[in-house]
Amino acid sequence: MDDTTALYIHIPFCVRKCLYCAFTSTDDAPLGIEKYAALLLREMEVRAGVLAHPLGATTLYLGGGTPSLLEPSLVGNVIEEASRLFRLDPLAEITLEANPGTVTAASLAGYRAAGVNRLSLGVQSFDDRMLARLGRVHTAREAREAFALARRAGFDNIGIDLIHGLPGQDINHWREQLREVVKLRPDHISAYGLTVEEGTPFARLEDQGALMLPDEEVAAAMFEETAELLTAASYDQYEIANFALPGCRSRHNQVYWRRGNYLGFGAGAHSFLREPHPGIRWRNPDDLGTYGCSLAEGVLPEIDRTPLVQRDAMAEWLFLGLRMLEGVEEERFRAEFGASLAEVHGAALERLCAAGLLIREGEHLRLTRRGVILSNRVFGAFL
Repeated sequence: MDDTTALYIHIPFCVRKCLYCAFTSTDDAPLGIEKYAALLLREMEVRAGVLAHPLGATTLYLGGGTPSLLEPSLVGNVIEEASRLFRLDPLAEITLEANPGTVTAASLAGYRAAGVNRLSLGVQSFDDRMLARLGRVHTAREAREAFALARRAGFDNIGIDLIHGLPGQDINHWREQLREVVKLRPDHISAYGLTVEEGTPFARLEDQGALMLPDEEVAAAMFEETAELLTAASYDQYEIANFALPGCRSRHNQVYWRRGNYLGFGAGAHSFLREPHPGIRWRNPDDLGTYGCSLAEGVLPEIDRTPLVQRDAMAEWLFLGLRMLEGVEEERFRAEFGASLAEVHGAALERLCAAGLLIREGEHLRLTRRGVILSNRVFGAFL
């Protein structure tokens, strides 16, 4: 039985919601930040009290939204409660997502003193025109300044997020963005392709024919350029969109990809436990009012509680594990599910290997370079 877990804390507040964002977030919240933080602590307490057995936390991640809108004292309260209720490991990775336009030297020093030891800066672009097009509230200069301030505040593990495939972007522009981030030498780089999500302003613009995105060939070239340039700069591509200097991989995100336990707190947060086998998922409501009312009554706000069936869990194990470039071990699949990969997905695996998208190395199965580029096609074969 796995008695460890990752903790995710969702902060849904933003200065202004970005035009591409589909996450649970708002710039017009009925709850104040301090009241919301108190609800988070209450939810953590109630959840700890109903677990079938105690879990010890190895990572804590504050995501959003914009967690850097919280005062350092509130972040400290969350960390203290995690330590009390979930035996947060003294060496736990504790990450805070930050918008460069919302941090100061004082707030960064405060987060570091509160126990945050990893910072994830949502830069997205070093081009002010692109930032305005995305609806971001910071400039490229502020992004560089925030990074420098974080280093001075004592953060020796800083990640930067970038997005490619943006409206009007070409390969030369993206190459320049990569060179800019390498100059800063962050410890971790996440480079995601833009996905136009339903219900966002970008989706409406696309429906109107007013969102001019790079075609598939250019988007693929950007993806390849990312791997080539960052690998040449000594970053290890350990996941499809994630690159790290030695020892700086995201421990928290690897829990997701390896299908480990994680507990989510806050409006819109998702949770997963491996027991009862083959796993169970639930989520919290997106609506802040509904979330707050449930906790005011001492009731956990979870919805959509779904026990997984064996077949779905097997597919999930594969497409999550294959996101990591080291791939998956067939023996681990057999140990968890009591069947071999060949018995469950043999035909699909043979097709994908024959197409040059997957490769077998003994008991190991991983994406090829072409498979990384066409990963959605690979994952779809298991669904």
